[in-house]
Amino acid sequence: MPIKILIADDVTETRENIKRLLYFEKDMMIVGEAADGEEAIAETKKLSPDVLLMDINMPVMDGITATEKISLEYPKTAIIIVSVQGEQEYLKKAMVAGAREYMVKPFSSDELVNTIRKVYDFEQKRRVQLAEPAVVKQMQSDPQLVAVFSTKGGVGKTTIATNLAVSLAEETRKRVVVVDLDLQFGDVAIMLNVIPKRTITELIQDINQMDAELMEGYLVSHPTGVKVLPCPTRPEYAELITGSHVEKILGILKQNYDYIIIDTAPFFQETTLSALDLCHQILLVSALDLPTIKNVKLGLEVLDSLHLKGKVRLILNRSSNDIGIKCEDMEESLGLKVKAHIPSDGRTVITSVNKGSPFVITHPNTKVTGSVRELAEMIMPGNEKVTIMEKPETKKGFFGRLFG
Repeated sequence: MPIKILIADDVTETRENIKRLLYFEKDMMIVGEAADGEEAIAETKKLSPDVLLMDINMPVMDGITATEKISLEYPKTAIIIVSVQGEQEYLKKAMVAGAREYMVKPFSSDELVNTIRKVYDFEQKRRVQLAEPAVVKQMQSDPQLVAVFSTKGGVGKTTIATNLAVSLAEETRKRVVVVDLDLQFGDVAIMLNVIPKRTITELIQDINQMDAELMEGYLVSHPTGVKVLPCPTRPEYAELITGSHVEKILGILKQNYDYIIIDTAPFFQETTLSALDLCHQILLVSALDLPTIKNVKLGLEVLDSLHLKGKVRLILNRSSNDIGIKCEDMEESLGLKVKAHIPSDGRTVITSVNKGSPFVITHPNTKVTGSVRELAEMIMPGNEKVTIMEKPETKKGFFGRLFG
């Protein structure tokens, strides 16, 4: 069955150009066109396209508004925003509205075709996973991809990711690798006190010939047996890595490793979204301060719009009863229960970070180590669960009103 595509753009010439770009693709079929957001909704209802290419600036109803309505009413249609607007603000609005991808005009035929196929393939996998519990059970026995993510920097993502990886290696005696996808300013190598000879930058130069055996030459070994794929040595090299690179790297790592822990950057970008799409679980790290909770709430809304909320496990780092904001207030605001509490232990953690020695090894009897071990047990296949809170019927207090 060809991929059914609907084009929504108010410029006739643009619609014709897109049709020309897709003309020779035998696995794709243009089923309809729309000149504004309302027409896009009507045509989606009538044609049930697999993929909708949606412009933003259109008369009657803009593309963002139409995207939100279609995502809610016709979730089987995956939306790709195609716009001349390349600003981060538009990208964020598109993702919150439910778009699966964002392409900036002009783009090549290869870029368009590859994006459509990637979005369509992911949607098919997601439908199978939602519809067939047996398939999900089978996936749980497969290599586990776990992303440690937050939309706020400085909340302890890398500390959690590295100690979690070491704990998993110790507890399960299985093969564990940490991928540093904070491509500009990643710290995994420093946290584990390993010196990389090669990084992901050199790896992608051989990406077309890459296989599981060749991959080993780009990984750094930690004394615990954990392997590390380091981030680039220079921030500007981050631009060389794409979402397609990330997909191929993770696919190859799954051939040799049982647990793949991914330390991500604190914002949404192509490489991060590719990793989050492929992960079995997303450990969303928060703390009990207003800026972090605000950013985590916004991030959770984006993840929900991308149909990824079911993978999210809320992790509270530096958990303490001495802070003015209560954990219960944060849970009510986010609509999500905390799945793991990492207690505040500055002396242990900072000493560990400065020495490049994970505290699960140097301080095995501390509460913070115990909490990470519990987190490791939680993410093992069959143990993970997500608890989404019912919306409270009681009148909201200041904190609830603040975050809506």
